[in-house]
Amino acid sequence: MQSLQKRTWAEVSLANIAHNYNAIRERLPEGCRFLAVVKTNAYGHGAKRVAELCENLGADYLAATGIDDAVQMRSWGIKAPILIFGYTQPEYIDVLIRKRITQTVDCLETAREYSSIASKMGHKLRVHLKVDTGMGRLGFICHGDRDCRQEILETLNMPGLDIEGIFTHLAVSDEQDDDYTKMQLDAFNALVKNLEEESGFRFKIKHCANSGAVINYRQTASLDMVRPGLMLYGLYPGRCKGDIELRPAMELKTRVACVKELSPGDCVSYGCTFVADKKAKTAVLPIGYGDGLHRALSGKIDVLVNGKRAHQIGRICMDFCMIDVTDIPCSVGDVVTVFGRDGNEFIPVEELAEKAGTISYEITCALTERVPRVHIGSPDRV
Repeated sequence: MQSLQKRTWAEVSLANIAHNYNAIRERLPEGCRFLAVVKTNAYGHGAKRVAELCENLGADYLAATGIDDAVQMRSWGIKAPILIFGYTQPEYIDVLIRKRITQTVDCLETAREYSSIASKMGHKLRVHLKVDTGMGRLGFICHGDRDCRQEILETLNMPGLDIEGIFTHLAVSDEQDDDYTKMQLDAFNALVKNLEEESGFRFKIKHCANSGAVINYRQTASLDMVRPGLMLYGLYPGRCKGDIELRPAMELKTRVACVKELSPGDCVSYGCTFVADKKAKTAVLPIGYGDGLHRALSGKIDVLVNGKRAHQIGRICMDFCMIDVTDIPCSVGDVVTVFGRDGNEFIPVEELAEKAGTISYEITCALTERVPRVHIGSPDRV
């Protein structure tokens, strides 16, 4: 582990992810499945270790964005069902079938393509149908005056498709008592009810609960499965924490690379946006936007040095940034916490997100491959 902590690294607590998994699981009614969302490198936390952990904890399903991620999970030995949320080109249907990967179907044209190829192979492709109830993204459109029942009814009769589930995605479930979310839920439930009554077909798995819905719309757990993503990593959707206690899984750390004195009038970094107005002491940190620390955060954030807050100054560079340590004793090699805990001080990732005008999980997802993920209790790098 120590060799991975030479420059800049992200510490990921598998114990905290396990705590979050169990805290979510305890809220679910008996029989409700748990789909662990490990897409985008597990929100930046290292997909291999997180996928293995979630499978060992008993997750019923895992989720990936595309076929490459799903196939990679199989290469790691993951045996749990995997659902691909995104589109897969028809020429790779044979891979999905051989690897036992479940594919999302989001429109009639795609359903026909998949059905034709799978039928010619003499096999069935397991799929979940996605319904657009107002997200405006992928899915059979079912909101306003648009009714996709006939398209889905046609899909239900297609050969070569093993239609296991149906789902939708909620656009503003991070807000409590929201009329738009209620509209989406009503549209989804009504559609499923009508489809099953009209066709006699029964979907084995119906799901719509992302992290926001798990917290704010407990009734969504009465369906067959929930899909918490950011909650797994100790991140709350929006400003609502509900009554669940989550533990942040990631801390981003770096080291002091250089300590130097500034005289009045000295400039720091590109553009000379910071000019010292008095004698000061600065530290150079080997972390920059090449590691995923957004340049937009320049001059806006604090970091923790030996348990004290130090302000970042000047523009964040590709590989470095500078901090003011005038009143903080520090030396080359000292650990610096960009977000996380150092002693009694704590900087949540949400603090950086707010100052960048974004969301917490964009910050964690943005960490690049050159930042090792050090999983606490394991020497592995993911």
